[in-house]
Formats: sequence, structure tokens, C-alpha cells
Amino acid sequence: MPTGLVALLDDVAAIARLAAASVDDVAAASMKASSKAIGVVVDDAAVTPKYVSGLSPARELPIIWRIAKGSLRNKLLFLLPAALLLSAFLPWAITPILMLGGLYLAFEGAEKIIESVLGHSHAAALQDEAAESPQALEDKKVGGAIRTDLILSGEIMAIALSEVSDQPITTQAAALIAVSLLITGGVYGVVALIVKMDDIGLHLARRQGGVLPALGRGLVKGMPVVLSLLGKIGTVAMLWVGGGILVHGLEEFHLTTIPHAAEAVAHAIAGLMPFAPGFGAWLGFAVASAIVGLVIGGLIAVVVPPVKRLFAKKA
Repeated sequence: MPTGLVALLDDVAAIARLAAASVDDVAAASMKASSKAIGVVVDDAAVTPKYVSGLSPARELPIIWRIAKGSLRNKLLFLLPAALLLSAFLPWAITPILMLGGLYLAFEGAEKIIESVLGHSHAAALQDEAAESPQALEDKKVGGAIRTDLILSGEIMAIALSEVSDQPITTQAAALIAVSLLITGGVYGVVALIVKMDDIGLHLARRQGGVLPALGRGLVKGMPVVLSLLGKIGTVAMLWVGGGILVHGLEEFHLTTIPHAAEAVAHAIAGLMPFAPGFGAWLGFAVASAIVGLVIGGLIAVVVPPVKRLFAKKA
């Protein structure tokens, strides 16, 4: 009963199977994946632009390039060997690892909502950023983006691995490399386009005559709204993706109370949308997953600060 990123990762897994068929099929699999992975691109594209906010426009593309390189390093140097070792020796551990990633995403999403409601942490963060040098702030934001990417990349690799685990180890490696390159290129290509859209608008606005100047002015005025909206979508995406992973994992362990409740919500909303029952079922399960992510992530967000203060006091 996958949804959100989990549903799209099922498609990525199908791409991995295609890539595993033969070396000649890798190119065809990559072309097919460019349309199938759009949900993953939306999730990452919604989260990543915040990491260049508050920095010099001249540093936007270099920062995205640094994050993209970090993403590839996550996938190829750390996650790929770990995935192959899991496949060979601990295949049962894939689902628990996925669930740990889901807990982290749910925690991040819930923490952002709590901070936006209280406002204090956000204001303090802005003060801290203002006190940092541009290079230190850039390094901090790049590090945060790469850590978040590590979780999302881990989910991609684990789901793709689960679909090619019956293949020879060399074929598994080739399939996972193909998926890694495809997803990284797609995600950060779209992110680069989003963050530079205002510069494109400014260039068009300087044109003489025609509709291009008006289009350019519209892009310049609209991009702050778009980026703000993407930040909110990113927070919701963390909750629905993290919650969806947790629901899916509970179902794998035959703990069916929460999965059945999510399925009931999906059926109920599908019943309210007889003109598009498939979309209604997806929307219902996405909403249920986001609620699960918010509740579980909120509990973690409440517990983490006192624990951190306790350890800090002991230190």
C-alpha cells in the first residue's frame, strides 16, 4: 500500500529491474525513468531550494553542484556498498533501515511545523545565520542538504535493491548505479532551474518588445512566492513520505492496525471521488500517511530536546 515517495520508488524499482536485464538496456531504462521518477524530483526539489536561501545569487549554482556531488558520494561510495552487503548477508534488515529513514523524515517535518508555530527557533536560527560568515553559512547549509539527501537516497537504494536482490551481485551494482545517476541528475537539474528562475526572468524583462519582458517580470515577482510554497510542500512531503514508509514497514511486520486505518481513509476518500477513484485512493493514503508522520515525528520532536539538554548537562 505504498504512497508518495514509496509509490514512486516502486517505479524506480521497476527501472532497476529493467537496468538489470542487460547492459544494452541501461540507456532505455534511464529514458523511461526520467518520466517515472517525477515524484522523487518533486519531493527533493521542494526541500532543496531552502539550502540556498539567504546566500549570494552568484553562489546558488556552485552550492547546488556541491550538494549534487555530495548526493552522488552518498549513493556510490556509502549506500551502494552498504546495499550490496545487505543483499548478500542481511536482506531482512532492509525494511528496518527504511523505517529508520522514515522516522528521521517524520521528525524533520514535524520539527519544522513546531518551529513555524512557535517561531522562536526560527528567529534564533536567523540570528545565528546572520552572525556566521558567508563561507561558514554555506558549508552549514550544504552539510544539512547532504544529510537530508542521505536519507532520501537510502530509501531509493533500499527499494531498488529489494527488486533486484535475486540478480547476480554485479548486475545489482550496475542497476543501482544507473538509478543513482538518473535520480541525482534529475533532482538537482530541476533544483538548479528553480533557483535560477528569477535570474532568467530578469534577463527576459530586459528584452525589448513582445511578451517576453512581461513574462520575465512575472517570473521575478512570482519566484519568492513559488520558493515559499515549495518550502511548505517540502515540509508536507517529509511527513507524507516518512509516514508512508512507516505504514508500509508496519505492514511488512504484520502490525496492521495503522496500515488498515490508512487504507480505510484511502477507500473513504476514493468513495467521495467516483470520477477519479484512483487519485482519491492515493490522496487518502497520502493524507493518512502525513498524519502518521506528524504524530510520530511530533512525539520524537518533543522527546529529542530534553534528551539533548540532558546529554549536554552531563558533558
